[in-house]
Amino acid sequence: MLKKIFIFILFISMSNLCFAQTRVHYSIKTSMGDIVLELYPLKAPVTVQNFMRYADHNLYKGSSFFRTCTLLNEADRSIKIEVIQGGDIPEDKLFSSIPIETTKKTSILHKNGVVSMARDTPNSAQSSFFICINDQPELDFGGKRNPDGLGFAAFGKVINGMDVVIKIMAQKEKNQYLIDPVLIYTISREGKG
Repeated sequence: MLKKIFIFILFISMSNLCFAQTRVHYSIKTSMGDIVLELYPLKAPVTVQNFMRYADHNLYKGSSFFRTCTLLNEADRSIKIEVIQGGDIPEDKLFSSIPIETTKKTSILHKNGVVSMARDTPNSAQSSFFICINDQPELDFGGKRNPDGLGFAAFGKVINGMDVVIKIMAQKEKNQYLIDPVLIYTISREGKG
């Protein structure tokens, strides 16, 4: 009987642990205000773990939101997007790149407020991430923004602070790079300070 009770308690504990891990919240404190992200470790485990590793090691401290893609500064491109990009970590502090978890695999589409990893070639994402303004289907698997058609690895969304994202998007830029990058003070797990 005692063994059955132990197994039942263990099962309940494991179930609660798994449930608690379905969503993780991180706060991005910037010089323009705070942005709160909800991350999905069960849907995009590799990508979320990568982001958390940079944040939990305090490597985003002192980085910035440095780039904006707007309909105006994308006028010459056939596939236009609207995003802000941040997380520029010095090269000597970068971890190895991660394999891409496509939207086909995760079902996290590039909708308004979705956060995703920036990359060049497939499997090249490291620290840099972006936040979508409005829906950006061309960033999903099969989209045409990246010629390889794999899209980008979405892994969460903004649940508070889209007004800050919009303010960052409105900053003066030259060739998509902000003239005055918006400082990221910290990115930390909610409840950890």
